[in-house]
Amino acid sequence: MSARSGTLDSPVDRRSRLRASSDYLRTPEGHATVLGFVGALMLTFGGFGAGSVRRHDPLLEEMRLSWLRFGHGYALSTLIVWGGVLAMIIAWVRLGRSAINGRVGLRALSWTVPVWTAPMLLAVPMFSRDAYSYLAQGALLRDGFDPYAVGPVANPGLLLDNVSNVWTTTTAPYGPISLLLGAGITTITGDNVVAGTMLLRLTMLPGLALLVWALPRLARQLGGKPTIAVWLAVLNPLVLIHLIGGVHNELLMVGLMVAGITLALDRRHVAAVAIIAVGVAVKAMAAIALPFVVWIWMIHERERALAEDREPATPIASFVRTAGAGVAVFAAIFTGASAVAGVGLGWLTALSGSAKIVNWLSLPTIMAHIVTVGTGWFTGLRLEPVLDVTRTICAVALVGLLVWIWWRSRKTERDAVMGILLALVAIVILSPAALPWYYSWPLAIAAGFAMSTRTLQILVGLSTWLMLVFQPDGSIGLYTFFHVALAVVAAIVAAISLRTVDPLRLRSVSEKTHTSTEQIAEEPVQTTSERQSSPL
Repeated sequence: MSARSGTLDSPVDRRSRLRASSDYLRTPEGHATVLGFVGALMLTFGGFGAGSVRRHDPLLEEMRLSWLRFGHGYALSTLIVWGGVLAMIIAWVRLGRSAINGRVGLRALSWTVPVWTAPMLLAVPMFSRDAYSYLAQGALLRDGFDPYAVGPVANPGLLLDNVSNVWTTTTAPYGPISLLLGAGITTITGDNVVAGTMLLRLTMLPGLALLVWALPRLARQLGGKPTIAVWLAVLNPLVLIHLIGGVHNELLMVGLMVAGITLALDRRHVAAVAIIAVGVAVKAMAAIALPFVVWIWMIHERERALAEDREPATPIASFVRTAGAGVAVFAAIFTGASAVAGVGLGWLTALSGSAKIVNWLSLPTIMAHIVTVGTGWFTGLRLEPVLDVTRTICAVALVGLLVWIWWRSRKTERDAVMGILLALVAIVILSPAALPWYYSWPLAIAAGFAMSTRTLQILVGLSTWLMLVFQPDGSIGLYTFFHVALAVVAAIVAAISLRTVDPLRLRSVSEKTHTSTEQIAEEPVQTTSERQSSPL
């Protein structure tokens, strides 16, 4: 349909669009889009052998691909996965350079999202086995169990067989909407793990669509750059590979939270609270935005009163009215979701289950490791009791820090959104445990702000490092020195590459070799187009 006339597009219009797409694919940005697509294909294929595959996979046996999971086949699969990850990182950095320099538009980046996402819709879960836990918890609700009272172990079957051992006895830490999605999917697919995983991944796509819709608006409201926002928080391999490939409900939660914040800045406060409440019913972390939305609502109420030449309400009266309205909307949405699912608030106690995760992505674990390594030789201290102490210290500090951040964020809309960002960063750092995809929470908010190239370089380096420190099968690589060292090198190169086309000087090395071979007296001149085609 034509956007202006409402008539069917003419053949001329269709040809012009095809020509524009073809022209784009010939540009360096188009080449980066294709490279990212190839990387996603490699990731998907390699994942059949090296990803978080089922413990018993008759589908691979029927396809005669079981050899990919063992011996040389597994090694080949692993190389293909990491090659795909690196290809996507290289493509992402190249698009980032173009976005910074204004050579790629929002429409091209928005269309790149489905291009990079599509291959991963067919992948096995990557870098995590959480998808199997979602299905098993949904099956509990489907079969009449209370997922907030018992773990997946109470319902033996094929779904349970694929849940990570650490989570088989853990009750569900997710909201009622997550459970309803899992129950609905397993009702349709039964114990078919493949179909359940595919359908589960599709239910996360609305979160991706919400991010693509909301982030450009959030950037315009906060003074950021829409193209940078989509590039940083959507096309980021840390986001796409972990949240789409890994099938994490963070994608749905973050999309709803960012959309709610955007609506609040647009003065649609009731809708904002309702959308965020739905996000909380997916995963509790979205709730961190609600107290800051109250500040935004109060600021707008004051501005409206002044615009209408009325005396604004006192801060206390305004807070009581706006917070009360927000609580009422939230309670209605959340209570309704809980009633439909037939569950209560037992998931709040299950949030402590994250304490089973031990890695040094969180400050309490770093502190415990330092203490035990530094003094354990002399005192015999073990990690577990020290970790209990450091987690308690950081929990107390976190509560105080969150209250302080919330109070100091009350003056302007920008302060309130920045408060959400700082609160999420504090939670990720000070919480008992953290995982790479947790960093997608603050990243989505940060993308709306204007940032210097140096800040973007830091975020590129951090995203790259976080993307590389877990194994494709979901195991942790943080305790392998060689793995971490390679991740650090790749992160540094990626960060530098956002500003420098050829940080490793690979082009100059290639030219010198060519010069020596051909015995040419003069060094060839490197053109701008040649520099743009260099690695990263």
